[in-house]
Amino acid sequence: QVQLVESGGGLVQVGGSLRLSCSASRRTSSNNAMGWFRQAPGKEREFVASIGWRGAPTTYADSVRGRFTISRDNGILSLQMNNLNSGDTAVYYCAVARSSFAGMREDQYQYWGQGTQVTVSP
Repeated sequence: QVQLVESGGGLVQVGGSLRLSCSASRRTSSNNAMGWFRQAPGKEREFVASIGWRGAPTTYADSVRGRFTISRDNGILSLQMNNLNSGDTAVYYCAVARSSFAGMREDQYQYWGQGTQVTVSP
């Protein structure tokens, strides 16, 4: 079993930035795609971004494209979030995919972190 731990969440004002990180308990994720999802209060969990096992390709939800950047280095998955707005308030989850490439579907991912809260205030 792989344990994923997210960090970097917090409270930020509209227009601000945050950087989320995700580390795995072991390097089983090195050959697998990884992704970020989020769940806002009262809503279903939704896809944010994914990255292939060698750092490419990257895929983004339309709502975050151009503002968020996903990256991975030495087993650490990151999500740089810029120009945040109230619609970005959610619990953010990192996930390890079942294969080297993955997209937007949750069933493409096998391991999930516990989530980190991101709150964007007016």
